[in-house]
Amino acid sequence: MNHTTQLPDQRSVHVRNGTATALPPPARRRKRPRPTSTQWAAWGFLAPVTLYLALFYAYPLYRNIDLSLREYTVRSFVQGDAPFTGLKNYRTVFADPTFAPALLHTALFTAVCLVFQYAVGLALAVFFNQHFRLSATLRALFLVPWLLPLIVSASTWSWMLNSDSGVVNAVLHVIGVGPVNWLTSPSWSLASVIIANVWIGIPFNLVVLYSGLQSIPGALYEAAALDGANAWQRFWRITFPLLRPVSAITLLLGLVYTLKVFDIIWIMTKGGPADSSTTFATWSYQLGFGNLLPAFGPGAAVGNLLVVAALVFGLVYLRVQRKQAQS
Repeated sequence: MNHTTQLPDQRSVHVRNGTATALPPPARRRKRPRPTSTQWAAWGFLAPVTLYLALFYAYPLYRNIDLSLREYTVRSFVQGDAPFTGLKNYRTVFADPTFAPALLHTALFTAVCLVFQYAVGLALAVFFNQHFRLSATLRALFLVPWLLPLIVSASTWSWMLNSDSGVVNAVLHVIGVGPVNWLTSPSWSLASVIIANVWIGIPFNLVVLYSGLQSIPGALYEAAALDGANAWQRFWRITFPLLRPVSAITLLLGLVYTLKVFDIIWIMTKGGPADSSTTFATWSYQLGFGNLLPAFGPGAAVGNLLVVAALVFGLVYLRVQRKQAQS
């Protein structure tokens, strides 16, 4: 005979053939832990950052993607009734004869600027790391191009490279070289904006790489000198390898910045002459705002191509960093 009785402490007892067996107490529901004051404080600090990212990054990116997938005109842009066209704007951009030159100019502009900005910045960082007299003053003077507004820097370079009254052609004339049409010749316009952008970007590389050099222990150089290593061997076997993490983030930030350079090119050449200095950044602006009948959709599509390129390089950087951390 089997039956179950209830004990005073609310535990069940199962009786079977005259033998009483206490059953385990019923499982109680776990109460969900309430957020502590520390957790509330953490959410409070995260809220402004999350709101900022949502308003100024996520929403504009969403709107740009929406622009590239619809056929917007001035009227539909105001009223918000643009028809959905899918990838039509991207097909239009790829079929445009400006696409191939703009892609080539963007790649050349980015690659050449990165190489020269990093190389010159690294050389200056190593030079100022010697801590000679007036090194701090000279290092501060090298920051001037970085501190000036871009419109001032671009206007100054436009005046210096002017074909008729520019100081660069005046110096070339003194040494016996004929005038160069820096800004009006299709052969020189891209080189002109590259020179200006390299000059502006060197201080950033100098500051970041100099900070990285400060973290390298001086005892390593002393030990290498005692072993007979010369200056080049100390740089190649100590300085350069230990600067790899700093160099990687410097090149990544420089890449993202250089991809989206617009104001320098637009002020100096407006992408011309004959699209000889047109990049994706200037082409996107020309499509969206440079014509009487703006093409908002194709302009947004070109802008999204820049976003995808920056995202791809960012993911490559994260993958390389992860492999280095695992090794």
